[in-house]
Amino acid sequence: MDDSLLALVRRDAVKGMTVDVVFEAPTKDWVAKQNTPTIDLYLYDIREDLTRREVTWEDVRDETGRVTERRSPARRFKLSYLVTAWTNRPEDEHRLLSQLLSCFVRHEMMPTDVLAGALGEQSKPVYLNVAQPPTADRSLADIWSALGGELKPSLDLAVIAPIPVDRAETAGPPVTETPRIALLSPDAMSSALEQDGVRRAGGRRERGAIRPGRGTPAGQALSPSEPADQEETFAAGTEKEPGRRFRVRGIDRR
Repeated sequence: MDDSLLALVRRDAVKGMTVDVVFEAPTKDWVAKQNTPTIDLYLYDIREDLTRREVTWEDVRDETGRVTERRSPARRFKLSYLVTAWTNRPEDEHRLLSQLLSCFVRHEMMPTDVLAGALGEQSKPVYLNVAQPPTADRSLADIWSALGGELKPSLDLAVIAPIPVDRAETAGPPVTETPRIALLSPDAMSSALEQDGVRRAGGRRERGAIRPGRGTPAGQALSPSEPADQEETFAAGTEKEPGRRFRVRGIDRR
Protein backbone atom coordinates (compact mmCIF):
# COMPACT_ATOMS: atom_id res chain seq x y z
CA MET A 1 0.00 0.00 0.00
CA ASP A 2 2.89 2.39 0.73
CA ASP A 3 4.28 1.87 -2.78
CA SER A 4 0.85 2.44 -4.30
CA LEU A 5 0.29 5.68 -2.38
CA LEU A 6 3.79 6.87 -3.24
CA ALA A 7 3.11 6.36 -6.96
CA LEU A 8 -0.26 8.14 -6.74
CA VAL A 9 1.11 11.15 -4.82
CA ARG A 10 4.09 11.59 -7.13
CA ARG A 11 1.93 11.34 -10.26
CA ASP A 12 -1.16 13.38 -9.32
CA ALA A 13 -0.14 15.62 -6.40
CA VAL A 14 3.55 16.45 -6.57
CA LYS A 15 3.71 16.45 -10.40
CA GLY A 16 7.46 16.70 -10.77
CA MET A 17 8.06 19.09 -7.86
CA THR A 18 11.17 18.67 -5.72
CA VAL A 19 9.40 17.25 -2.69
CA ASP A 20 10.34 14.21 -0.62
CA VAL A 21 7.57 11.69 0.19
CA VAL A 22 8.20 9.64 3.32
CA PHE A 23 6.31 7.43 5.76
CA GLU A 24 7.98 8.45 9.03
CA ALA A 25 6.36 9.17 12.38
CA PRO A 26 6.33 13.00 12.75
CA THR A 27 7.98 13.11 16.16
CA LYS A 28 9.91 16.10 17.51
CA ASP A 29 13.26 14.51 16.71
CA TRP A 30 12.23 13.79 13.14
CA VAL A 31 10.81 17.28 12.59
CA ALA A 32 14.03 18.88 13.85
CA LYS A 33 16.01 17.11 11.11
CA GLN A 34 13.86 18.26 8.19
CA ASN A 35 15.43 20.85 5.90
CA THR A 36 13.74 20.09 2.57
CA PRO A 37 10.07 20.20 1.49
CA THR A 38 8.55 16.89 2.61
CA ILE A 39 5.22 15.14 2.46
CA ASP A 40 4.74 12.62 5.27
CA LEU A 41 2.24 9.77 5.07
CA TYR A 42 2.32 8.24 8.55
CA LEU A 43 0.38 4.99 9.05
CA TYR A 44 -0.99 5.19 12.57
CA ASP A 45 -3.89 2.71 12.69
CA ILE A 46 -5.09 -0.56 11.09
CA ARG A 47 -8.61 -1.88 11.65
CA GLU A 48 -10.98 -4.20 9.85
CA ASP A 49 -13.91 -2.52 8.10
CA LEU A 50 -16.70 -4.70 9.47
CA THR A 51 -19.34 -2.95 7.35
CA ARG A 52 -17.76 -4.46 4.22
CA ARG A 53 -17.25 -8.00 5.51
CA GLU A 54 -18.69 -10.69 3.24
CA VAL A 55 -19.93 -14.00 4.64
CA THR A 56 -20.74 -15.86 1.41
CA TRP A 57 -17.91 -18.05 0.17
CA GLU A 58 -16.81 -17.63 -3.44
CA ASP A 59 -17.22 -20.45 -5.97
CA VAL A 60 -14.15 -21.49 -7.95
CA ARG A 61 -15.00 -23.16 -11.28
CA ASP A 62 -12.98 -25.16 -13.75
CA GLU A 63 -13.01 -24.82 -17.54
CA THR A 64 -16.29 -26.75 -17.76
CA GLY A 65 -18.08 -24.49 -15.28
CA ARG A 66 -18.14 -27.06 -12.49
CA VAL A 67 -17.54 -25.78 -8.94
CA THR A 68 -14.32 -27.38 -7.72
CA GLU A 69 -13.83 -25.51 -4.43
CA ARG A 70 -15.14 -22.66 -2.34
CA ARG A 71 -12.89 -19.95 -0.95
CA SER A 72 -13.37 -17.64 1.95
CA PRO A 73 -13.95 -14.05 0.73
CA ALA A 74 -11.30 -11.39 1.18
CA ARG A 75 -11.38 -9.28 4.33
CA ARG A 76 -11.18 -5.50 4.04
CA PHE A 77 -9.04 -3.42 6.37
CA LYS A 78 -8.95 0.32 6.87
CA LEU A 79 -5.45 1.77 6.95
CA SER A 80 -5.40 5.26 8.46
CA TYR A 81 -2.65 7.68 7.40
CA LEU A 82 -1.80 11.04 8.96
CA VAL A 83 -0.85 13.20 5.96
CA THR A 84 1.25 16.30 6.66
CA ALA A 85 3.41 18.73 4.68
CA TRP A 86 6.69 20.15 5.98
CA THR A 87 8.38 23.28 4.57
CA ASN A 88 9.93 26.49 5.90
CA ARG A 89 6.78 28.51 5.23
CA PRO A 90 3.22 27.72 6.36
CA GLU A 91 1.85 29.00 3.02
CA ASP A 92 3.85 26.38 1.12
CA GLU A 93 2.62 23.67 3.45
CA HIS A 94 -0.96 24.74 2.82
CA ARG A 95 -0.42 24.59 -0.95
CA LEU A 96 0.95 21.08 -0.67
CA LEU A 97 -2.01 20.02 1.46
CA SER A 98 -4.36 21.55 -1.12
CA GLN A 99 -2.74 19.54 -3.91
CA LEU A 100 -2.90 16.36 -1.81
CA LEU A 101 -6.55 16.94 -0.94
CA SER A 102 -7.44 17.50 -4.60
CA CYS A 103 -5.58 14.32 -5.53
CA PHE A 104 -7.37 12.12 -3.01
CA VAL A 105 -10.81 13.66 -3.61
CA ARG A 106 -10.42 13.04 -7.34
CA HIS A 107 -10.02 9.33 -6.79
CA GLU A 108 -12.70 7.50 -4.78
CA MET A 109 -10.81 4.33 -5.66
CA MET A 110 -7.11 3.79 -6.18
CA PRO A 111 -6.30 3.77 -9.91
CA THR A 112 -5.37 0.27 -11.02
CA ASP A 113 -2.22 1.49 -12.77
CA VAL A 114 -0.62 2.58 -9.48
CA LEU A 115 -1.48 -0.51 -7.45
CA ALA A 116 1.69 -2.38 -6.55
CA GLY A 117 2.44 -5.92 -5.43
CA ALA A 118 -0.44 -8.17 -4.39
CA LEU A 119 -2.92 -5.27 -4.63
CA GLY A 120 -2.38 -5.11 -8.37
CA GLU A 121 -3.11 -8.82 -8.74
CA GLN A 122 -6.59 -8.61 -7.19
CA SER A 123 -9.83 -7.68 -8.88
CA LYS A 124 -11.33 -6.00 -5.82
CA PRO A 125 -11.10 -2.19 -5.58
CA VAL A 126 -9.15 -0.17 -3.03
CA TYR A 127 -11.21 2.73 -1.66
CA LEU A 128 -9.97 6.16 -0.57
CA ASN A 129 -11.66 8.36 2.04
CA VAL A 130 -10.03 11.65 3.02
CA ALA A 131 -10.77 14.31 5.63
CA GLN A 132 -13.74 12.46 7.12
CA PRO A 133 -14.98 13.40 10.61
CA PRO A 134 -12.99 11.51 13.28
CA THR A 135 -14.59 8.63 15.13
CA ALA A 136 -15.75 9.01 18.70
CA ASP A 137 -12.93 6.86 20.10
CA ARG A 138 -10.10 8.70 18.37
CA SER A 139 -9.15 12.29 17.48
CA LEU A 140 -6.18 13.80 15.64
CA ALA A 141 -5.32 15.83 18.74
CA ASP A 142 -4.78 12.57 20.65
CA ILE A 143 -2.52 11.29 17.88
CA TRP A 144 -0.37 14.41 18.00
CA SER A 145 -0.14 14.15 21.77
CA ALA A 146 0.98 10.52 21.49
CA LEU A 147 3.68 11.55 18.99
CA GLY A 148 4.90 14.27 21.34
CA GLY A 149 4.49 16.99 18.76
CA GLU A 150 2.44 20.15 18.31
CA LEU A 151 -0.86 20.14 16.45
CA LYS A 152 -0.61 21.33 12.84
CA PRO A 153 -2.77 21.17 9.69
CA SER A 154 -3.08 17.63 8.37
CA LEU A 155 -5.27 15.27 6.38
CA ASP A 156 -6.70 12.03 7.71
CA LEU A 157 -6.54 9.52 4.85
CA ALA A 158 -8.32 6.16 5.17
CA VAL A 159 -7.45 3.48 2.63
CA ILE A 160 -9.74 0.43 2.58
CA ALA A 161 -7.82 -2.46 1.06
CA PRO A 162 -8.75 -6.13 0.57
CA ILE A 163 -6.56 -8.83 2.07
CA PRO A 164 -7.13 -12.36 0.74
CA VAL A 165 -7.81 -15.15 3.23
CA ASP A 166 -5.87 -18.26 2.26
CA ARG A 167 -8.63 -20.69 3.15
CA ALA A 168 -10.60 -22.96 0.82
CA GLU A 169 -12.71 -26.11 0.97
CA THR A 170 -13.09 -28.72 -1.75
CA ALA A 171 -16.60 -28.77 -3.21
CA GLY A 172 -18.62 -31.98 -3.17
CA PRO A 173 -19.46 -33.87 -6.35
CA PRO A 174 -22.12 -32.28 -8.57
CA VAL A 175 -25.70 -33.54 -8.45
CA THR A 176 -26.40 -35.62 -11.57
CA GLU A 177 -29.73 -37.22 -10.62
CA THR A 178 -32.99 -35.97 -12.09
CA PRO A 179 -35.58 -34.88 -9.48
CA ARG A 180 -38.71 -36.98 -9.02
CA ILE A 181 -41.71 -35.32 -7.43
CA ALA A 182 -44.59 -37.24 -5.92
CA LEU A 183 -48.01 -35.66 -5.24
CA LEU A 184 -50.07 -37.71 -2.79
CA SER A 185 -53.41 -37.33 -1.14
CA PRO A 186 -53.46 -37.85 2.64
CA ASP A 187 -55.05 -41.33 2.30
CA ALA A 188 -52.65 -42.34 -0.46
CA MET A 189 -49.67 -41.56 1.79
CA SER A 190 -50.27 -44.63 3.93
CA SER A 191 -50.62 -46.79 0.85
CA ALA A 192 -47.41 -45.42 -0.63
CA LEU A 193 -45.49 -46.11 2.56
CA GLU A 194 -46.62 -49.73 2.44
CA GLN A 195 -45.46 -49.96 -1.18
CA ASP A 196 -42.09 -48.54 -0.16
CA GLY A 197 -41.56 -51.68 1.93
CA VAL A 198 -40.74 -49.67 5.03
CA ARG A 199 -40.69 -51.98 8.03
CA ARG A 200 -38.97 -52.26 11.35
CA ALA A 201 -37.17 -55.44 12.35
CA GLY A 202 -35.39 -55.41 15.69
CA GLY A 203 -35.11 -51.64 15.68
CA ARG A 204 -33.49 -51.58 12.19
CA ARG A 205 -35.21 -49.58 9.48
CA GLU A 206 -35.21 -51.06 5.96
CA ARG A 207 -36.61 -49.61 2.77
CA GLY A 208 -37.52 -51.33 -0.46
CA ALA A 209 -38.08 -49.97 -3.96
CA ILE A 210 -41.12 -47.97 -4.92
CA ARG A 211 -43.54 -49.51 -7.40
CA PRO A 212 -45.08 -46.62 -9.30
CA GLY A 213 -48.80 -46.65 -9.85
CA ARG A 214 -51.23 -44.81 -12.08
CA GLY A 215 -50.25 -41.31 -11.00
CA THR A 216 -51.47 -37.91 -12.14
CA PRO A 217 -49.98 -35.53 -14.70
CA ALA A 218 -46.78 -33.82 -13.53
CA GLY A 219 -47.38 -30.57 -11.68
CA GLN A 220 -51.13 -31.20 -11.18
CA ALA A 221 -52.21 -30.73 -7.58
CA LEU A 222 -54.67 -33.04 -5.89
CA SER A 223 -58.04 -31.73 -4.82
CA PRO A 224 -59.89 -32.95 -1.71
CA SER A 225 -62.49 -34.65 -3.91
CA GLU A 226 -60.03 -37.02 -5.57
CA PRO A 227 -60.14 -40.71 -4.61
CA ALA A 228 -58.15 -41.93 -1.65
CA ASP A 229 -56.25 -44.54 -3.70
CA GLN A 230 -54.36 -41.80 -5.55
CA GLU A 231 -50.82 -43.02 -6.22
CA GLU A 232 -47.46 -41.30 -6.87
CA THR A 233 -46.89 -38.87 -9.72
CA PHE A 234 -43.34 -38.59 -11.13
CA ALA A 235 -42.44 -35.22 -12.65
CA ALA A 236 -39.10 -36.46 -14.02
CA GLY A 237 -36.78 -39.43 -14.01
CA THR A 238 -36.78 -42.85 -15.67
CA GLU A 239 -36.53 -46.42 -14.48
CA LYS A 240 -32.90 -46.62 -15.60
CA GLU A 241 -31.98 -43.25 -14.13
CA PRO A 242 -34.34 -42.62 -11.22
CA GLY A 243 -34.14 -39.22 -9.60
CA ARG A 244 -34.68 -38.07 -6.06
CA ARG A 245 -38.16 -38.33 -4.58
CA PHE A 246 -40.14 -35.45 -3.12
CA ARG A 247 -43.48 -36.05 -1.43
CA VAL A 248 -45.93 -33.20 -0.98
CA ARG A 249 -48.48 -33.88 1.73
CA GLY A 250 -51.95 -32.43 1.22
CA ILE A 251 -54.65 -31.65 3.72
CA ASP A 252 -57.94 -33.48 3.37
CA ARG A 253 -60.52 -30.74 3.82
CA ARG A 254 -63.56 -33.03 3.49
